Amino acid sequence: QVQLVESGGGLVQAGGSLRLSCAASGRSFSNYAMGWLRQAPGKEREFVATITWFGDTYYGDSVKGRFAISRDSTKNTVYLEMNNLQPEDTAVYYCTANRALRIFTTTGYEFWGQGTQVTVSS
Repeated sequence: QVQLVESGGGLVQAGGSLRLSCAASGRSFSNYAMGWLRQAPGKEREFVATITWFGDTYYGDSVKGRFAISRDSTKNTVYLEMNNLQPEDTAVYYCTANRALRIFTTTGYEFWGQGTQVTVSS
């Protein structure tokens, strides 16, 4: 059974940092693109970042320069380092995995995690 399990969310003050992790199990994801989406209350889901099997990275405009995505294929894990967090970054963050590269979109992913809450106070 394939599972993506996110961790690392929590409450942080504006300007602070968090590191999210997504542990994948059930198969090897070394040839999958993996990434993160987020959804804030009352707002549409938003593309955050994707990393390909080669390590190429893509970011949404709202997080570019502040967030960094990385992966450890030996651990089947993807990370999202979030710096200079702002209240508008408050959302549930979801991990995704897809064989084909999907960027700047919030639909069509093969696998999703359950999400982890990130709350940024002002």
